[in-house]
Amino acid sequence: MKLDLEFVRAQFPAFAEPSLKGQAFFENAGGSYACQHVIDRLMRFYTQRKVQPYSDYPASRLGGAEMDEARTRMAAILGVQNDELSFGPSTTQNTYVLAQAFGQMMQPGEAIIVTNQDHEANSGPWRRLADRGIEVREWMVDPGTGHLDPTALEDLLDENVRLVCFPHCSNVVGEINPVTEITALAHTAGAFVCVDGVSYAPHGFPDVGTLGPDIYLFSAYKTYGPHQGLMIVRRALAELLPNQGHFFNAESLYKRFTPAGPDHAQVAACAGMADYVDALYDYHIGGDADPINRGVAVHDLMRNRETVALTRVLEAVKDRNDLRVLGPTEAALRAPTLALDLGRDPLPVAAALADHGIMTGGGDFYAQRALQGMGVNPERGVLRLSFTHYTSDDDVTQLLDALDAVL
Repeated sequence: MKLDLEFVRAQFPAFAEPSLKGQAFFENAGGSYACQHVIDRLMRFYTQRKVQPYSDYPASRLGGAEMDEARTRMAAILGVQNDELSFGPSTTQNTYVLAQAFGQMMQPGEAIIVTNQDHEANSGPWRRLADRGIEVREWMVDPGTGHLDPTALEDLLDENVRLVCFPHCSNVVGEINPVTEITALAHTAGAFVCVDGVSYAPHGFPDVGTLGPDIYLFSAYKTYGPHQGLMIVRRALAELLPNQGHFFNAESLYKRFTPAGPDHAQVAACAGMADYVDALYDYHIGGDADPINRGVAVHDLMRNRETVALTRVLEAVKDRNDLRVLGPTEAALRAPTLALDLGRDPLPVAAALADHGIMTGGGDFYAQRALQGMGVNPERGVLRLSFTHYTSDDDVTQLLDALDAVL
């Protein structure tokens, strides 16, 4: 089934915004457009519910109910229990808090495995545990392809490893890593698994319950929502880790790892992401289905559309002799987040593309270790072209024409 792009784009006010007319958005990996459902909920909360939630008077009661709705509905789509899902100010902050918890639980000499494919958010906080005597082992990418080989992970695993951290896909390599396979390897060795899904979730919410990791993290502002980090910590691990919140919240799984108070309005607005999933499902498929199956069906609609668009872009750039595509050049193997090593400063190129109505950027994108691992100077960085399911054929044509003109 094909995604109806006219219907999809009608759900995003940005596409009707006069100031954005003629601009093709290719920096979605840095933050997607917000859908109307999220904007409506955020506006309603700020205008009707902007009080302390969970009291008995109507505005407070309704505000708390909307926050609970967001947790319940998003947890259901993600295939986990609603108290296994927490909201925090960002994925970087959520990961930092989790690292403090692991640091309290682990003993010197025990080990954590990290990769050099990750965004720094799922790398730096864990590496800092070396200061507490925790051994940090690095799972390295192939320098030519950026690939993480599960066989190489097996060589790093032993009885001392307590945690394996890796991305669902890298924000510069783009290859979709086999989460279930990697998780099984780690679990067999007795280790927990932390997956950074920030660069994957914008392309369809995953069924985390089926994938199997103990921790899964992503950012709502990249999945058409507000600026919140969503953090899944499965119950067996959440009950084992030391509480990082207020002592009186220790018995609440979804409060144990959020020492800062929640942003009430933004948490409530996250229910708009579930509204959007339902809208796409009802329009394209219809009928009764539970939240997981709705999410899976919409995920597949998004990925199918993205694969078509990504194939066009890859065919246009993969054989050029003035750039190097990082990661796979087969669309089915990757997310539509393309980092191009131009061998020169990408910022003037991004500026020139802007003159052609292409919104994109250049730099290291907080993935300095990944770039270094593939022989790219992180001080120079790459040009990144990222898009998602709402990117139209006309947008892609505009991009390809602009690349020909600028490069």
